[in-house]
Amino acid sequence: MPHATQHADVVSVADAELDSALRGGPFHVALRAAIAARGLPLQRVQHHLSRYGVKVGVTSLSYWQQGARRPQRPESLRAVRALEEILQLPEESLIRLLAEDGDRSAAERPAARSYRSLLAASDVLGQLLGELDAPPDGGLHTLGHHERIGIGARRELRSRESHHIVRAQREGVDRFIAVHHGDPGCVPELMTVHALENCRTGRVRSHHDTGVLVAELLLDARLRAGDTFLFRYCVEDGTGGVSREYVRGFGSPGGQYALQVRFDENALPLRCHRFAQHSPAAPRSGRRELALTGHHHSVHLVEPRVRSGVVGIGWDWE
Repeated sequence: MPHATQHADVVSVADAELDSALRGGPFHVALRAAIAARGLPLQRVQHHLSRYGVKVGVTSLSYWQQGARRPQRPESLRAVRALEEILQLPEESLIRLLAEDGDRSAAERPAARSYRSLLAASDVLGQLLGELDAPPDGGLHTLGHHERIGIGARRELRSRESHHIVRAQREGVDRFIAVHHGDPGCVPELMTVHALENCRTGRVRSHHDTGVLVAELLLDARLRAGDTFLFRYCVEDGTGGVSREYVRGFGSPGGQYALQVRFDENALPLRCHRFAQHSPAAPRSGRRELALTGHHHSVHLVEPRVRSGVVGIGWDWE
């Protein structure tokens, strides 16, 4: 009976991986192994949790098993204890691993986002934009965009300042929707949006699990088709863990884009580099080392004319 034998082999391998993960962790690996060993899709796990009176989104569960997020709030810790029962695990097994993970230094935790997490953030972004009744194109064409990223003494993404030069593509455009995606571990509810020049801050929406924040910036003029306009705003973040890169995606071709990353003098990276991607799922290319310059301890890149895809700057701390 080859099929039965094959199934038994698969089960034994899954159980062995689970036993190993429960002994050595980390938490997200053990959780992923437990869910796989029980053969439960995340929607079923969420359903079981609801029967325990615990509400956790499928996105959160996905992030937990990827290691992109860690359960920290009281409700989340209740969910972890319930998961131990649902997944038929020894009592305190996941809680113990979660505590051990918390004892590790933030520098040891991965900060890069997986493609799956980016897709989840994209779904959330669509929902938040819908709450602000934002049109798909926004009615503005970017002629120039300069971003200045501030990295703090704790190696965290402290701030992001954006300076936009735009042209209205239709009559009556009077707002811009700013999007900020914090690093893993961030708390978007604690971020602040500052309108710095030629605009005012309107409605702000955020999603805790994905770290996405969207803000409505009300322009100081109602633009006619063809009008150009300059405005500037800043997002004060400082809520996430160790930052290792900043990425900017472009859905369509546009004008010039400049990205500058400034580091606190007490937290300078070992090396920096630029990179590009044709899409979030594509391999990275165009890597080039960047040297820190000036008394501001900064690096930068300039794209004279952006194309669809992704560009960014990454850095290594050690």
